[in-house]
Amino acid sequence: MKVLYVRISTVEQKTDRQRVNENNYQLVIEDKCSGSIDLFERPGGEKILNLISKGMLTELHVWEIDRLGRNLLTILNNIKFFNEKKICIHFVSQGLRTLQPDGTENNISNMVISILGIVAQMEKSIGRDRQLSGIALAKLQKGKYLGRAKGTSEDVLKFLSKPKNAKAIDYIKKGYKNVEVAKIVGVHFNTVTKIRKVANL
Repeated sequence: MKVLYVRISTVEQKTDRQRVNENNYQLVIEDKCSGSIDLFERPGGEKILNLISKGMLTELHVWEIDRLGRNLLTILNNIKFFNEKKICIHFVSQGLRTLQPDGTENNISNMVISILGIVAQMEKSIGRDRQLSGIALAKLQKGKYLGRAKGTSEDVLKFLSKPKNAKAIDYIKKGYKNVEVAKIVGVHFNTVTKIRKVANL
């Protein structure tokens, strides 16, 4: 099955650009979430994983590399997973494919994907730096950005209910070590330690 995967960050954004020639695909899967969320933790990503487990997915078409994620390591790990399953990912706008027609890895594409992944990661970092600079400036000028009130702490239930934290709890209960949980879920090692402490696991 040839599937088109579409992702936008907010409900206000449009998917038209990513849906070019969508009639050429047997299925279109769409996510509306941040690119920082791991592919398989997204609702659409779970559908893709389900298709893979049933042996139905043969090709995944994505508009561009940063639709899979904004962290280079995450992107490369996802590509590796698909390669091992012999499922080719086509990055439409860049004209790249991860596998050759004979099923072997496309080394040239892998190199270009790595470079573009680094660029996407840098763009995110630059955006974050600008945001922090804006917050610092607002604090100096008018005290606009207050953040969390001093002396307050995050609600325990809210903390444990976060998608990644809830998933971490599942892996902890299955007997995984902290370092393994952190790697699988995509959270900091210290966060896993905190989850264990707060949830008494």
